[in-house]
Amino acid sequence: MPLWWYLPAVGLGVLLGAEIHMGYPGIRSWIGYVVLIPLCVLALWRLGRSRVLVRGGTLSAGDFSVTLEQVGRTDVVTGKVEKQDALGPELDPTATVLHRAWIRTVVRIEITDPDVDAPYWVVSTRHPDDLVAALSGGTNQASDGPADRD
Repeated sequence: MPLWWYLPAVGLGVLLGAEIHMGYPGIRSWIGYVVLIPLCVLALWRLGRSRVLVRGGTLSAGDFSVTLEQVGRTDVVTGKVEKQDALGPELDPTATVLHRAWIRTVVRIEITDPDVDAPYWVVSTRHPDDLVAALSGGTNQASDGPADRD
């Protein structure tokens, strides 16, 4: 999540806290600020917490996971128009999607297991080459971590 997004989250918490502040006198008027500012920041942090990991022979993207034996071909989708096509007209409605709008690239990962409903996954990642290398080599890597920046 871009760091500058936290400024509007704090602003929203202050605005909502001010609504409560106007309605109550004394010490109770500050409860809105104390509760709502951290709540807005926590909500934004939680929304940006999705991770894409290849570890122990398993690919995990958000709440979904699949073994590397079930992973087929991978395609890196770069460019604004190509990404719009991959997430729009070319997207299979049964595909599993982990899209984060602030990340510029996505990787399309074919799932070869016939028991899985999704024919492929579309995953946003800041490091698509590392993810493709980890999928083909089976190494332990995280493609999006807390230290990564846009």
